[in-house]
Amino acid sequence: MAADVYASAGLAGRGGWTWYTGSAGWMYQLIVKHLLGLRLKVDRIYFEPCLPPGWPSWKLHYRYRETFYHITFVCPGAPDRVTSIEVDGVAQEEMEVRLIDDRVEHSVQVKIG
Repeated sequence: MAADVYASAGLAGRGGWTWYTGSAGWMYQLIVKHLLGLRLKVDRIYFEPCLPPGWPSWKLHYRYRETFYHITFVCPGAPDRVTSIEVDGVAQEEMEVRLIDDRVEHSVQVKIG
C-alpha cells in the first residue's frame, strides 16, 4: 500500500513509501481481524465477522504450525453472526475451531447469518 500518491507534474498517480511503512500490515489486520473477524486465542479460532451485505461465500486457508485448515464461509442470510461450525464434517458445539498440529489437512465450514 502506498503511503502517499504524487500529484506533481511527471509523477502524477505514482505511489510512494510502499516498502517501509506499516500500511500493508495495518491493512492485513483490518481485513483479517475486523472484516473477516478471525480471532485467535492460543490454540483456538473463533469468528466475529463484520461483513458487507451480499457476500455469499469465501475461503480462507489458515496454517497452524505444520497443519493447514481450509475454511469455507457460507453466508445464506444476514451477515451478523456465526450460526454453525463444522470441522471435517463434525458439528462443533462451541462456536470455535480447536487447532491441532497433527500435520493433516482439515476442512472447516462456517455458516453465518
